[in-house]
Amino acid sequence: MDFSPQARILTLGDAFYDPVSSADFPDTILRFRNDRAAAEIGLDGLSDAEWITHFGRFRPFEGSLPQPLALRYHGHQFRHYNPDLGDGRGFLYAQMRDDHGRLMDLGTKGSGTTPWSRSGDGRLTLKGGVREILATEMLEALGVETSRTFSLIETGEHLHRGDEPSPTRSAVLVRLSHGHIRIGSFQRLAYLKDEASIYTLVRYCLTELYGETPGTDPVLQLYAHVVERTADLAASYMAAGFVHGVLNSDNINITGESFDYGPWRFTPQWEPGFTAAYFDQNGLYAFGRQAQAIHWDAAQLAMALTPLVPVEALAPILDGFAARYETALVAKLLARLGVVPRGEAQDTALADAMTRGLAEGGVTIDRFFFDWRGGRLRRDEAAYAAPMFAPFVAAVADYAPTTPLDHPYWSDAEPCSMHIEEVEAIWALIAAADDWSQLDAKVAAIRRMGKALAGCEA
Repeated sequence: MDFSPQARILTLGDAFYDPVSSADFPDTILRFRNDRAAAEIGLDGLSDAEWITHFGRFRPFEGSLPQPLALRYHGHQFRHYNPDLGDGRGFLYAQMRDDHGRLMDLGTKGSGTTPWSRSGDGRLTLKGGVREILATEMLEALGVETSRTFSLIETGEHLHRGDEPSPTRSAVLVRLSHGHIRIGSFQRLAYLKDEASIYTLVRYCLTELYGETPGTDPVLQLYAHVVERTADLAASYMAAGFVHGVLNSDNINITGESFDYGPWRFTPQWEPGFTAAYFDQNGLYAFGRQAQAIHWDAAQLAMALTPLVPVEALAPILDGFAARYETALVAKLLARLGVVPRGEAQDTALADAMTRGLAEGGVTIDRFFFDWRGGRLRRDEAAYAAPMFAPFVAAVADYAPTTPLDHPYWSDAEPCSMHIEEVEAIWALIAAADDWSQLDAKVAAIRRMGKALAGCEA
């Protein structure tokens, strides 16, 4: 498609952002370019030199933003309100339409300091960028609505960090997202008692991100969308076996799209208490508590909207979160299993039997869905003869596969997984020998799995 530059964020006015400039990096070495994503916004034809000019030096695109914008927001971090947030090491660089007509953002991570950097250096480690590539590629393949890592450029600086060996290499990352408006964006305006700006932001989100004309009650209209989308997001994480790690209200996109990957993990087993962040000592954002955490964040959005509508009008919408989550979780588990739904009661019973077996049986999540794709055990696995899997084996017998299993992936000996040991091994090769071959091979393997899951030909 042709590139369709936009600058819709400017209609909000300068109370929502601060114009900033990129850091002047000593080097720009292209390490990853996502041409699959670039094709969706008409930028896959850029040469590597042009790519670096835009995504390492941040030359503006004609017709889009004349200069980068650091967005303003607040948020709850581990349930403690922080009014000193905002884009501290990133900015909104450009907007455009994708091949579905959606307004998309290109935002950065590690692009330098802004007025919201506080004491930070505004930089990103190269390892952090590599980890985000792996997270977003895997989540996209598993059907999670996620930002996508668009570009990673090594920048030639030596960074010091307290949680990894230092000095370490630096990078600037660009992600493609469906909007960068967060729950914390509304919290900031409520904190400032700026009711007019809350209303302006509500209308922007409906018009530009949801493609809807604001109705007679746009606040409730938007809030219903956010509750539905965030409940779906929580269900997607569970079906994918993913732990985001930091589900603060400033990390929840108003479109329900997952983004901002720091201490993420894929849990090997269905272990509700599994945590991703070493600093989450109380397990607030553990695997099995993610729906509760996102529901709590959605409640904070309701509180931020109460200057415009009474809480009594918002509460019934929020109360629907749990039912939406449960419905979405069943649907997403069956979708990953690759079976055709048969009805609410039967599907719920199958999903319950599935998760009970996974929680008690010791089989890894990826192995289970690989072995049982299409609802039939495709290899002789004694593990599934254990008593805890008996209800699932009986329940799944009535189900038919959604797509033929004719992709070569289903004949592999092992499923494609993304556990921490492999992440560290991929990084170790890069750190020690500047060997990117394992990363390239892993991205290719993940995309191959994604085609198989989607029922596409090899």
